[in-house]
Amino acid sequence: MMAKTSESQTAYFASTTVTLDIPEALYHRLQQAASVLQMSFSEIVLHALQVGSPPAWDDVPAEFQTHLAALDRLDNDALWRIVRSSKPKVNLERYQELLDRNADGRLTDSERRELLHLRTLADRHVLQKAHAAALLKWRGQQVGRLSSPCI
Repeated sequence: MMAKTSESQTAYFASTTVTLDIPEALYHRLQQAASVLQMSFSEIVLHALQVGSPPAWDDVPAEFQTHLAALDRLDNDALWRIVRSSKPKVNLERYQELLDRNADGRLTDSERRELLHLRTLADRHVLQKAHAAALLKWRGQQVGRLSSPCI
């Protein structure tokens, strides 16, 4: 990873220049973060080293990765709107009705597909909300306890 270093010092600030090879995907993610936060690439890399990398989205199911990856490009205001959102675009009454029918073994094939679709929407909402909060925290924002993600 580290190829070479050189040291420089001033009266109040000491720094070391480090040259490293990083995966291209990580470079692009850090570049995007720097752009969104209006920071230099060096500043964002230093920030990443101080607090860790931006939260990863590649460990979630594949069908949600694109939606979570898109959050990396959003500014803080947009991420806060997601974090503060109170419910997904899911008809919760219909969802509960389908869950009850499923528990009783009375779902038709069409209703089973509908239940799966509503569940996917709810799951996406929960993951987006959690990822948006993690991004905000990584960016230095004070994120308190999240409200119930599905209500």
